[in-house]
Amino acid sequence: MRRRSPVPPAPLPQRDGIDPVRVRLPADPEGRWGTVRAHLVDRFQGAIGAGRVVAMLDAGRFVGADGVLSGGEPYVPGRYVWFHRDFAPEVPVPFEVGIVHRDDRIVIADKPHFLATTPRGRHITETALARLRRALGLPALQPAHRLDRLTAGLALFVVRPEDRGAYQNLFSGRRVRKEYEAVAPYDGRVALPVTVRSRIVKERGVIAAREEAGAANAESRIELVERRGGLGRYRLLPATGRTHQLRVHMNGLGLPIRHDPVYPVVRDPAPDDFTAPLQLLARVLEFTDPVDGRTRRFESRLRLAEWDGGALPRE
Repeated sequence: MRRRSPVPPAPLPQRDGIDPVRVRLPADPEGRWGTVRAHLVDRFQGAIGAGRVVAMLDAGRFVGADGVLSGGEPYVPGRYVWFHRDFAPEVPVPFEVGIVHRDDRIVIADKPHFLATTPRGRHITETALARLRRALGLPALQPAHRLDRLTAGLALFVVRPEDRGAYQNLFSGRRVRKEYEAVAPYDGRVALPVTVRSRIVKERGVIAAREEAGAANAESRIELVERRGGLGRYRLLPATGRTHQLRVHMNGLGLPIRHDPVYPVVRDPAPDDFTAPLQLLARVLEFTDPVDGRTRRFESRLRLAEWDGGALPRE
């Protein structure tokens, strides 16, 4: 079995903290594409239109390992092509990304509510990753895990590519102690603390996850920290990392997290409505550093508006 040649480095720099798109030209046993232009038009016309693809070629926006492509080059399977997509306008998220810790290997960021961790869907340049790359001058920065867009708090980013796998494996191997804080209704009929175990399923294209019968794939410890009138402040300790896990488990207990636009009822707030942030905060990350073996513990400087008066740094 032939081994694929290593991918050459991108010949284009990042733009606004975003890497160029990389395309590897596929095999063409039927000889459909005589030129690079023919393939690119065929490949992308459904998304942006054939005219736009041609205009990008004419503007020199498609680049190969040896330089700008005119499109007239012979089609060669396995060849790499890079380009920058057109960024659609995004609503700026009016909150800053805080830096809790920074060293030669990692950055621990305090991500605000509403800001996506990484580029995805309609959130591209308005993401924590793009902002940090631009602000810190760290183009190789990558996340070790993902924090929900609506959740605020700690996210770990890796500075050097050679360290990325070690830190990502901490999260995939469940070797990080994560502690969250939430504000939700208080109900004295709910016996706490409790460990919730259930099977959570999230289907592509469906915004809400759901619980169903079957072997449990999600586990969360729920503790009441204090009560204030009809609200409670809760400590949430996930043992697994399913999509929306804490939100689903709190809702399943009859304690939906304040301002959750999905559980129990899916709502669609305006993209520029930042008035009611989800009251969920990734408060603590604790782990044994995979590089030097030290115990590392970080705590968010943010606080939740419904309890402490605002998503502001703690004093």
